[in-house]
Amino acid sequence: MNKRKILVTSALPYANGSIHLGHLVEYIQTDIWVRFQKMCGHTTYYVCADDTHGTPIMLRAEKEGITPETLIARVHDEHLEDFTGFHIQFDNYYSTHSPETRHFSEDIYSKLKAAGLIAVRGIEQLYDPVKNMFLPDRFVKGECPKCGAKDQYGDSCEACGAAYAPTELKNPYSSVSGAKPVKKSSEHYFFSLSDTRCADFLRRWTREDEHLQPEAANKMREWLGETGENKLSDWDISRDAPYFGFEIPGAPGKYFYVWLDAPIGYMGSFKNLCVREHIDFDTFWQPQSDAELYHFIGKDILYFHALFWPAMLKNAGYRTPTKIFAHGFLTVNGEKMSKSRGTFITAESYLKQGLNPEWLRYYYAAKLNSTLEDIDLNLEDFVARVNSDLVGKFINIASRCAGFISKRFDGRLADGEQYRQLQTVVNERFAGWRPDQIEKAFEEREFAAAVRHIMKLTDEANETIQELAPWEVAKDSDRSEELQKICSLGIQLFYLLSRYLKPILPKTVQQIERFLNCEPLTWPELKEEQPVSDLLLPAGHAINVYHHLMTRIDAKQIEALTVANTQSLTPAGQTSSPARHAEKQQHAVTPIADAISIDDFSKIDLRVAKIINAEHVQGAEKLLKLTLDIGSEQRTVFAGIKLAYDPEQLKGRHTVMVANLAPRQMKFGLSEGMVLAAGGGNPGELFILSPDTGAQPGMRVK
Repeated sequence: MNKRKILVTSALPYANGSIHLGHLVEYIQTDIWVRFQKMCGHTTYYVCADDTHGTPIMLRAEKEGITPETLIARVHDEHLEDFTGFHIQFDNYYSTHSPETRHFSEDIYSKLKAAGLIAVRGIEQLYDPVKNMFLPDRFVKGECPKCGAKDQYGDSCEACGAAYAPTELKNPYSSVSGAKPVKKSSEHYFFSLSDTRCADFLRRWTREDEHLQPEAANKMREWLGETGENKLSDWDISRDAPYFGFEIPGAPGKYFYVWLDAPIGYMGSFKNLCVREHIDFDTFWQPQSDAELYHFIGKDILYFHALFWPAMLKNAGYRTPTKIFAHGFLTVNGEKMSKSRGTFITAESYLKQGLNPEWLRYYYAAKLNSTLEDIDLNLEDFVARVNSDLVGKFINIASRCAGFISKRFDGRLADGEQYRQLQTVVNERFAGWRPDQIEKAFEEREFAAAVRHIMKLTDEANETIQELAPWEVAKDSDRSEELQKICSLGIQLFYLLSRYLKPILPKTVQQIERFLNCEPLTWPELKEEQPVSDLLLPAGHAINVYHHLMTRIDAKQIEALTVANTQSLTPAGQTSSPARHAEKQQHAVTPIADAISIDDFSKIDLRVAKIINAEHVQGAEKLLKLTLDIGSEQRTVFAGIKLAYDPEQLKGRHTVMVANLAPRQMKFGLSEGMVLAAGGGNPGELFILSPDTGAQPGMRVK
């Protein structure tokens, strides 16, 4: 295996709130991938930091009567404690309020300025006359200019999903002081993203070398436009005092906007690690670096990471990311996380309830894939799956076999001829236990596929032990050798499974390593001609006494968790701090439509459809042409999902269509129905509906 140099980052959590289970989707996903790479022997560094600048930090510190520096130091410790509690193993967890991040912010700014990519011009903003400060979008509230909904933020409406400028709000007010803001002009600094050097580079970068997932690349095409077309606007990178952040060199009273120095915080955190560990920073960040750079982020901040960030790096003489891995949001029990329902769960409360963090790591892994799809934490399913898979299947293998080895055979596994027979059984009966398929799934972040395969192997192990029934064999003293061989087989299979689960369950596997009396497990390498038995513990290996490794989840623990996180809704008129990063990763919910009768609903004939083919439509910006099998016939449907899906992703999938919709003659052909998709307000944020496994084309949806 060729050894690689890899630098990995996760999005920086904002230092203005607690870590919750929505955040943890990203950090657990990243940590699993990093642990896998380290098990493979690659030189891998995982860095992160608190995102510490901006108006919300300044105002919260002021409200608490402390300095911003005191606030962010306290929150940093809280965040790191939460991450550590979930076994997130950073090589460095730092802060953007650091000399390293300041250095790289000023360095990148000065290089962009020297390249003629910084412009200064006056803009008109809303200004709070009581607090004497310009108001960021999320600190202005008022009535939506589109639908009239009250108490909407200054950048978008949570009722109808419309986006707008804060100056467009009707009856605006400052959420800081309650005062009516006034319009005021100020000089701002802009990164010239619309410059052809940036636009042309980004058009190439977002489409070549698979820097982005297909769905993300589709969104970039919409934002960038086609060749010769430039939809990009220049990016405002400055804010006026009072502001907590880095002052722009040569511009008194002007500060770098937090989103400029936040991604630069990746560089600052890594530089801090490099100085401490004597790592060559330049070999990872120079333009021609052979090191790999990966950013794990939520899909809500894709715009910043796939457009602004690579354009800044390229034009400042640094390397750009190898790939950006965006993930979806978290729902709980199928709904947006809710404080009133107790499903807006903090990391701290989960741990304080005594819940095993590896239960959540496993459940997330069982749901995660390499796409931008949201994942759901169904609390009832969470209990059932963890208890069944981890305790009832995986741990059960060791608990069934270890006692006999310790009590009857002085902790020694099979040796001599018994061991050779055991090897033969493994190579014949468990030849499919090679690591290749699981390795590929981990590498491609298809964790759910990896878990499915591992659990399939776990089922095979349990079926074998059930068939061989060591508890029955143990009743006959003349079958002692057979008992040792059966139980040794079980322990050897448990050893193999533990290796595959180590990236997901690092602490449990650490306990298993002590129990098995073995070296820390690394990722196995098997050449094509090597048998699986080459991965086993040696003949006659001595294990330690088995102690129970994991308990089952009690449903009452989950009930207590939701109760602990249940809060009353914010009283009318009271404001809360604007959300950032993962806290904002909760999709807006469109108001429920007017009620209909069951007779109205029964008129719609919904059918399960298999997508036989999917292709681009020449000249259509948003349409894909789908050929659908609905059992009795095939239909052609033109669906407006081009921005969200690559056609190759759709082939072979099952979805749901409206089969009795009157055919519609379109410019590109006749559309004979409609596929169903869920969507938010963002461009390309569409998710086709899929029936459960077993549904066949033509089945009616009732």
